[in-house]
Amino acid sequence: MSDGWSDWPAPAKLNLFLRITGRRADGYHELQTVFRLLDWGDRIRLRPRSDGLIVRHGDRLPGVDDPQDLAVRAALLLKEVANVRHGADIFVEKNVPAGGGFGGGSSDAATVLCALDRLWGLGLGEDRLADLGLRLGADVPVFVRGRSAWAEGVGERLQPLALAPAWYVLADPGVQVPTAALFQSPDLTRDSPPAKISDFAAGAVLDNAFEPVLRRREPAVEAVFAELARIGRPRLTGTGSGCFVEFAHPDAAQEALARLPRPLRAWVAAGVSDSPLRGALARPSWN
Repeated sequence: MSDGWSDWPAPAKLNLFLRITGRRADGYHELQTVFRLLDWGDRIRLRPRSDGLIVRHGDRLPGVDDPQDLAVRAALLLKEVANVRHGADIFVEKNVPAGGGFGGGSSDAATVLCALDRLWGLGLGEDRLADLGLRLGADVPVFVRGRSAWAEGVGERLQPLALAPAWYVLADPGVQVPTAALFQSPDLTRDSPPAKISDFAAGAVLDNAFEPVLRRREPAVEAVFAELARIGRPRLTGTGSGCFVEFAHPDAAQEALARLPRPLRAWVAAGVSDSPLRGALARPSWN
């Protein structure tokens, strides 16, 4: 872009499984999951300002004011922690549906942290930025680190994971359920046995603790599962309503997508081991 703007990817993710293995003393739940980063997501455009202001432009989520927006909060947190007078214009091009469990807001925050760290010349490093990301949300660190990973804790203990190439038919039922409401559901299984990476690699771990809760609670999610079952095994991502089916080849994913009814909002994305953001940060120029 011109006029001082730079363009950055904010890739989405899938949770290839999600288990709750217990509850911690602080009330948070112990989780296990695999984060799979995708080659599709939002786009973030940034332009440094000399007046110290953080100004949000572009698409906004309904009912979310700028001070609550994760991209704005990320910039303000970075500015506070680094104790700098820098400012930034932030333009968000939203492609990731809200409430789908695809990590759009968390990825936006991570991209702002990493890109402004570079543009402002801070050099805080991946570990410090991941720590800051955790203050914004449990999913932010995986986007900061930019690698598909096995995750535990609240999702912050990450182990990079080499995953086979895969393509996904993604579907958005178009419903949003607050995560807190799902965690409070009496039907939620909170004591699943811990899985091992070898279990996942063998294909024995594909469950999502929130799937039965959402399917019973939201008819739109159940309807999408029924449609996706025609092309493969549907699964739920994260704590959102987004669903997906995995394929080993891109042609198979595209052919399956073509068999779905047109009213269904569905598309294909490829899984990646390294985030597109890592590639963008490695470029000598960011315009």
